[in-house]
Amino acid sequence: MLQRQPGKGIQVQLTLDDAFADVDDQPFEFSSAAVRQHFAEQVHWVTVDQATDTNSVDEPDTSISTFYLDGSTRGSKSDSASVASCVSQSHTHDLSDVPESSDELSNVSLTVPETKTDSHSSALHEKDDKREDSPHPAVHIDVSKPPSSRVSVITRIADGAAGFDGTQRIETPSPTPSAPDLPTMTASTSLQSVQKVVSKTRPYFLPPKSRKEDKKHMADWEAMMMQSRAAEEKRRKGLQERRLARELRIEQSIHVWESEIVPDWRVVHRDPDLRKIWWNGIPTKLRASMWERAAGNALTLSKDSYRSCLSRAKRALSSGVFPKETLQAIEDDILVTLPALHIFHPESGPLYQDLKDLICAWVVARADEGLGYTPGTSKIAAMILVNMSAPQGFVVMRNLLERHCLRSFYTSSEEDVEAYYRIFDTLLADSMPKIYFNFKQHQISPAAYLPSWLMPLFLDHLPFEACARLWDVVILEGDSFLFRAALAVLAALEPRLFFPERQELLELLNGENKAAIEVARRDGRALDGGKYEIYGIDEETLWDRIESMNEWWRETTWRRLTQRELPDL
Repeated sequence: MLQRQPGKGIQVQLTLDDAFADVDDQPFEFSSAAVRQHFAEQVHWVTVDQATDTNSVDEPDTSISTFYLDGSTRGSKSDSASVASCVSQSHTHDLSDVPESSDELSNVSLTVPETKTDSHSSALHEKDDKREDSPHPAVHIDVSKPPSSRVSVITRIADGAAGFDGTQRIETPSPTPSAPDLPTMTASTSLQSVQKVVSKTRPYFLPPKSRKEDKKHMADWEAMMMQSRAAEEKRRKGLQERRLARELRIEQSIHVWESEIVPDWRVVHRDPDLRKIWWNGIPTKLRASMWERAAGNALTLSKDSYRSCLSRAKRALSSGVFPKETLQAIEDDILVTLPALHIFHPESGPLYQDLKDLICAWVVARADEGLGYTPGTSKIAAMILVNMSAPQGFVVMRNLLERHCLRSFYTSSEEDVEAYYRIFDTLLADSMPKIYFNFKQHQISPAAYLPSWLMPLFLDHLPFEACARLWDVVILEGDSFLFRAALAVLAALEPRLFFPERQELLELLNGENKAAIEVARRDGRALDGGKYEIYGIDEETLWDRIESMNEWWRETTWRRLTQRELPDL
C-alpha cells in the first residue's frame, strides 16, 4: 500500500492480509527473522485447518458400490471400516451355506446408506432432513428368479405419509432381447456361399473383376472346357479306330505268321517287314508257341521239371516245412495281381490255384540257388498263365527271369542294378534332357520308379492289352526293349513331369496323383487296372512314343553302354 508520511514522502508497505486489513500494519521487512516469523504463522494456520477438518460435519456416504448381504444400512462415514468388516464376514458366512448350484444363490441387495448428521449449520440440517424424507431406493437382485423378474426396486415409505414404517417392492421386468434365428450352416450351403463370391477365372490374391468381365470370362472358360472335352473324345475315338484297324491287320496277317514266321521264328531278325509284323502284336492263338520259342531254354529244363518242382512244393506245404513268411507273401501278392481280370481272386478266381502252384514250384526251383520269393513274381506268372498252360509257362518263366537285367533285379545284385540305373540315366539325358535335369534337380533317381516298372514288366502301371504287346517285343528283342519302353512311358508322362516339388513328382510316378484320380472318377473310368490309365496312357499312346524313338534309337548305343557299365556281361 502507498502511504505519505511527514518528512519521508511516499512509502510502499506490503502485508499478506493487505486486502482484508482495516488498519495500518507493520512495514514489511525482508530479513531472516521476518521469514522465520512468517513460517511460524503458516504452521499455526495449518494446525488450525486440521482442527477445523477434524470437527467438521461428516458428509453422508451416498455410494452404492458397497454390497450389504443382509440388506441393512449403515450410518456415517466413520463406520466404513465396520461396514467393510461386516460385508466380508457376512459374505464368507453366506458362501459356506450356499449350495453349489448356481440357481440357488442368495439374494443380493444393493442399498444406499441413510445418514443422520448433527450440523452446526441450519442449511446442512435442512439438507439432511430432505435426504431422510426422500431416501434413495434400494435395488434388489434375485438371481434365483427368471431373468425377466430378477431386478426389483425397494422404496421406504415415510412415517408421516403412511403412518407406519414399511417398504414397498416394485418389480422391474428386465426385458431380454431375443436374438434373431440364424440359418443353420451346412457344408453345402457354405460351399455355395463361397462359390457365389469366388471368381473361377482369377486368383484370389488379385483384385476382383467387374461382374460383366467375370461373366464374359466364365463363358469363355466354359466354351474352352467344352472344346477340350470334345477334342479328348475325338482323340479317344481316333485311338479306338486305330486299335480296331490294327487288330484287323493282325487277323489278316495270320497266314503270314503260319507260313513264314512259325516255321522259323528267327527270320524276323533278318526281315524288317516280318519284324514289323511281330511288333504289331502276335495273334492270340499263336502267342503261347511264339513266346516259348523266343524265350528259349537256356536252362535246358525238361517238360517234367514243373511236375517235379510242384510235387516238392506240395510235400513242403503238407509237412509244414514251406516257410510261412514266404507263403504269406505269395498270398498277399496274389490279392493284387491283375484285379481287373477277376480270374485270380482267392475265393472266386478259376486260375487262383494254378497261379499259386506255379509260384510255389518256381520258389522251390530257386531254393536250390539259395533264393526266395520276390514280390511282383505273381504278376509275371499270371500273364503267362493267361496265355499258356502251367507246365509250358513254368519253362518260359524260368528262362525269361534268367535274362541278365531281370535276374539282377530279382536277385538284388546291387552292382548290376546300379549299372543299369546309370545306363538308363544316360539314355534319359540323351532323349529327354529337360526331364533328366528336373529329376536331378529334385534328386529323383531311377531307383525311385524303374524297379516297379521292370520287375512286373509294367503290369502294375499299364493296361493289360498294352502289356501283352510289350511282352511280345520284350521276349523277341531282349533287355534293350525294356529300357526303350521305360523311356516311352516317361515320354507319355512328359507334360506332367515338371512339378516344382519332389513329393508331387513321386506321387505322379507311383500313379497316385490325386487330381488325376479325381478326374478319372468323374469320367467314370475304372481304377482297378494299370495305375497310369488315370493319365490317359493306353496301348496306342504308348506305341506312338515307342515308334517316335526310331529316329535316334540305335542298338549300337545300347551295346556300347552295356559294355561300358557291365564289362563282364
